[in-house]
Amino acid sequence: MYSIDVAKNEIHKLKKSTFSELGFKERENLQEWIAKEPSVLGEELLIIQKEFSGFDDTNERLDLLALDKQGAIVIIENKLDDSGRDVTWQSQKYASYCSNLSKESIRQIYQEYLDKTQPGEKAEDNLVTFFEETEYEELNLNKGVTQRIMMIAGNFRKEVTSTVLWLLNFKLRIQCFKATPYTKGDELFLNIEQIIPTIDAEEFMIGMADKAQDEIDSQNVEKVRDNKRRQFWAKLLPVINAKTDLFINISPNNKSWISAGGLGISGVAFCFAATKSYGRAELWIGTTSTEQNKSIFDQLYDMKNDIESSFGDKLEWERLDSKNGCRIKAEREGNIFDENEWDALIKCMTDSMMHLEQAIKPALTKVILER
Repeated sequence: MYSIDVAKNEIHKLKKSTFSELGFKERENLQEWIAKEPSVLGEELLIIQKEFSGFDDTNERLDLLALDKQGAIVIIENKLDDSGRDVTWQSQKYASYCSNLSKESIRQIYQEYLDKTQPGEKAEDNLVTFFEETEYEELNLNKGVTQRIMMIAGNFRKEVTSTVLWLLNFKLRIQCFKATPYTKGDELFLNIEQIIPTIDAEEFMIGMADKAQDEIDSQNVEKVRDNKRRQFWAKLLPVINAKTDLFINISPNNKSWISAGGLGISGVAFCFAATKSYGRAELWIGTTSTEQNKSIFDQLYDMKNDIESSFGDKLEWERLDSKNGCRIKAEREGNIFDENEWDALIKCMTDSMMHLEQAIKPALTKVILER
């Protein structure tokens, strides 16, 4: 950092120092500076308490408690020249404690602070002024999980910065500010710089955190869905195995389908498929040769009337000209993720599979013999 000498049109380097070297203390100095000028943290904040210890069953106390312009609680933790190892965990604990603070609790906390620092002022009036509202009743404070954390220190250990960067992926609203004192002769200067997330990258990191959280949410949803699928197949398999031996060696999985081959042509199989929209029994024709798949399908289609007569109902014939495979299926609406639908869905699917096997196997055998 440099000072500018306008008269001489030159700059002079300031000497970087530490708070300890200059004799400054965490509470008596750094904490007081921020309490009196919270805008040094880059935004408008209302300090509502210092050394807050209003937590049940604990003697812990946080450095500064504030509100931002959106009504979110802000926990401000100050360290001098070293952040220490536990500041992240400590700050998270305070944020969790403060998450339960009601609007009335916040008013009382702030009033106690005003009684000590600015006697005669009313918390309601100051809150209304800060939030630019007309009535105290209109204010919304500390809603949901909006709590924020700001950590200030002369230096942050790697274990702290690594943890903070990781936590940002989970949308935790946390910032790190590096505080550095400088000297020039008898003059003293203070620079406070947001280092995580950096100002320029903050919007990008928020976007990345949203994406990361979406992916985490998606993974959690998929895990639940995987379990549902496995449970569904575990219930369906004993039912179909009582009707046919097709799936006797098949185990439940977490996919949306299970299949059974052994029909004399590799890649041709009877399959069950179930999603949130449908449940079906099908013959899948999916050898490595597209030409062979279409040929098998066409030969079976030539026997369509006999096959459907044996099946006892109409089937859906999907040649899928733009794809490699072909499908012959019996399908009904249903939702595999709704357990209330399982019994009806399983009965329909297993009945269809039993009749599909009886109808198609003779025709498929004829196709194989003619090849």
